[in-house]
Amino acid sequence: MVLYVIGLGLGDEKDITVRGLELVKSCEYVFLEHYTSILGGVSKEKLEDFYGKSVIVADRGLVENDAEELIIEPAKEKKVAFLVVGDPVCATTHTDLVIRAREVGVEVEIVHNASIMGAAGACGLQLYNYGQVVSIPYFDDKWRPTSFYPKIKYNREGGMHTLCLLDIKVKEPDFVAMAKGRTEFLPPRYMSVNVAAEQLLEAEEKIGEGAYDSKKTLCVGLARMGQPTQQIVAGTLEELIHADLGGPLHSFIICGELHDLELEVVKEFLIEGSTFERDNSKSDDK
Repeated sequence: MVLYVIGLGLGDEKDITVRGLELVKSCEYVFLEHYTSILGGVSKEKLEDFYGKSVIVADRGLVENDAEELIIEPAKEKKVAFLVVGDPVCATTHTDLVIRAREVGVEVEIVHNASIMGAAGACGLQLYNYGQVVSIPYFDDKWRPTSFYPKIKYNREGGMHTLCLLDIKVKEPDFVAMAKGRTEFLPPRYMSVNVAAEQLLEAEEKIGEGAYDSKKTLCVGLARMGQPTQQIVAGTLEELIHADLGGPLHSFIICGELHDLELEVVKEFLIEGSTFERDNSKSDDK
């Protein structure tokens, strides 16, 4: 039959498109991808009430290790829905699932929806002025990767903005408990704008190639885009370390060159007393 990969948008259970909802209601199995993003804190039970269908939460292990058996194989004979927060084509995980399904002859249909890629434009920065999108992973004691740094530098040298997608940790194994013979998972963690700013500063201090300036480069923090509590705050990297944007999900933008119209809108979101407002004009100091 068919595997439907359906975008849920950014808000709540009601942000699914009419076509997406009709398809979900027609499916025998409905899976909710639950590790690359979250849907505004909406519970599985609330989705089930709205869709009128049972929903199977698909964590990383299920999608990466058991998808053939649990998702793709049933889709050979039945209608199966795979629900994705945002838009289905904005993560390589979902592309991989589509490829695997098509390789074994399963028909795949994609239903698009709003994603952070488009919602980022709400801060006033024009979408066609963005360069490569980067992901910022959590640093830990042993792993502090900076592979995002050269991409940001490349974007900035071309005058382009950089959208940074921030790490989330869901259903991460507790290795201390596992060493004692118990299978337990750590509490979910969602990277904040504050942590992202700290790690970006650390990367600049470590590499030191001037990709951005902690005191001058304008940055924008985004939180809960598409939801009633959506928040946008602009300022320098140093200022955003202390900005309070509330709960998840957060995203981060490092600005390139700013057009007059972009600057006019972004200034509405500047932290009061920002040094950028005081010291910079439309030509962002690189």
